[in-house]
Amino acid sequence: MKRLAVPAAVIAGALALAGCGGSGDTKAEVSVSSSYMPQPVSADLAAGFLTIVNKGSTQDELTSVSSDAAGSVTMHDTVGGAMEQVSSFAVPAHGQLVFKSGGNHLMFEKLKRKPKQGDMVTVKLEFAKSGAVTVEMPVKSATYTPSTGH
Repeated sequence: MKRLAVPAAVIAGALALAGCGGSGDTKAEVSVSSSYMPQPVSADLAAGFLTIVNKGSTQDELTSVSSDAAGSVTMHDTVGGAMEQVSSFAVPAHGQLVFKSGGNHLMFEKLKRKPKQGDMVTVKLEFAKSGAVTVEMPVKSATYTPSTGH
């Protein structure tokens, strides 16, 4: 009987350790901050900026953006002054994705109404792993510059 006790203890210990570090440690955990839309100068086009933080240990991906305020919302990458529409953005594990003036940004196209300073625009962000996150984006003055540096 002593021969079975050691292997049984080893198996029980291995099973207990297998439970450690499970899927709870490897998920994405996204949140959004510092969102805003400068009051658009055009009646049908606006930009949007925000910061997405991923506190999880797995990379996530922003796959689409929508808003009832616009016919469509597209994501743009700006490199060397050239703007390019992209279909997704990676949100690194334990990192952030920043949308800022002169860099990555959202374009609200075919506005249904022209947002004015003080309005709120509802934006739905879709992530590959985290699902949907809805954000209320305040409309700021056309010349607004955030104090947070983004």
